[in-house]
Amino acid sequence: MLARFFALLCVALSVVASPTARATPKSFAGANLYYAAGLSTSEQNTLFSAMKSANMKVLRVWLDGQSTATTKGTTITSYNDLEPNTVGTYDDTVLNLLDAVMVNAHSYGIKLLISMHSWNALSRPDIYGQWYGTGYFYEQSPQQYFDNRLRHILNHVHTTLNKPWHQLSQYIFAFEAENEAMIGKGSDYIAAHRQWQCDRATTIKSVLGSNSGILVVTGGESWLSESVQPNWFSCAAIDVISIHAYGNGDLVQSAITPYVQQAQNAGKKLLFEEWGACYFNTANNNCPSGTALSTSARNSNIQSFASAITGAGVPWLYWQVLPNADPHYGSDYEIGVTDPSWSALKSAAQTAATSNAAFDFSAYLL
Repeated sequence: MLARFFALLCVALSVVASPTARATPKSFAGANLYYAAGLSTSEQNTLFSAMKSANMKVLRVWLDGQSTATTKGTTITSYNDLEPNTVGTYDDTVLNLLDAVMVNAHSYGIKLLISMHSWNALSRPDIYGQWYGTGYFYEQSPQQYFDNRLRHILNHVHTTLNKPWHQLSQYIFAFEAENEAMIGKGSDYIAAHRQWQCDRATTIKSVLGSNSGILVVTGGESWLSESVQPNWFSCAAIDVISIHAYGNGDLVQSAITPYVQQAQNAGKKLLFEEWGACYFNTANNNCPSGTALSTSARNSNIQSFASAITGAGVPWLYWQVLPNADPHYGSDYEIGVTDPSWSALKSAAQTAATSNAAFDFSAYLL
């Protein structure tokens, strides 16, 4: 009898210790709101409460200045670009505003993904666009100045936590150097300048260190294949390749799965960082205006696209979730938390949170 007991105990312990007995990682969902730094506390609470109810875990935010008092129907506090007039001379207002946002987000179980610059600002043009244009910016000498910007952000000391951002892994999910870098230059230019992304990731990682608990992501491009550049799988400083895609052909599971396999083989992760369901009856990736889809038709698109991404095992962030009703401006993918389609998006996010994932992000989520 004693021998049988020890035999059974050994079997039980071997099951516990076996790698095959580990729980399969679960996916997650989140949202984008590029102007979140300008939200009032009340608007933040509205947004974060809705995200929490959907089990959304990450909010992606930008640092681009906002000069108006209303954006996408949201009343906001306006703020300058981080470098409003001169490269290397910083106005930290947006960083200070995000200090408060990240603390509030944390109380709802949400972390921030911080985009440190954007093609949108460069092409507007911001001070980098004015000084260097949209081509030379990605080449040679401008990068030493842009790297200084990245270091300035990472070393920003939080106004209430009294720690630099690069140490705030409980509040920050990831950093990316730029939203959709080089997107307006075309696929050939992106392919010829892939090293730019690795170099910027190396700068970020040099400040974060190898065990910071904060990820380095790429910031996406125009569509699925353009977002997943092969060289990035071999860049040691890149943790996650970000996918941005809005075309129907990219938002099917069979299109996504091959890239999942490539990432797994390279020891990298994928994040579907931007996708959306157009409000209008135009092609999903060409959404400037048109006739509004019925709520049922749009909800069906939301559910179909989200199901494809989740089914491929990739977590996702929706573009965008608003704390107010969507005013339905051009390029309208937005969903307000009181809109008819919020319930469909909320359900898709809840499904993601309980679905198996191809990549384990659990150490980076609250």
